[in-house]
Amino acid sequence: MEKEQLEKFRLQLLQKRDEILDEAGKTLSEMTDQTTNIPDPNDRATVESGRSFELRIRDRERRLLSKIDEALGRIEDDKYGICEGCGEEIGLKRLEARPVTTLCIDCKTLQETKEKAQGQG
Repeated sequence: MEKEQLEKFRLQLLQKRDEILDEAGKTLSEMTDQTTNIPDPNDRATVESGRSFELRIRDRERRLLSKIDEALGRIEDDKYGICEGCGEEIGLKRLEARPVTTLCIDCKTLQETKEKAQGQG
């Protein structure tokens, strides 16, 4: 992969990482500021439901954050864009759609097919 492309992906990954960290900070700030007592059970349930949803989103982002860090490490190690399944180059369009991917489309399809077969068995 060309240096310009690698740099583009590196900057994209760093930007996404910063966005996730910024959102996590906002969530933490909002949750610590919401210490008011909500006497109505329905209102309290609505607030708790919203908090639970927000925490699920942050948990997904936390997992994405580790994938971003791994992808940045692969860029540093000159392994970015190489499929961990077959060792071939991952297509540029796939990397643009999912910059943290470690598998080419063929290996990912094979993996999903195996998972689907195991789930039905």
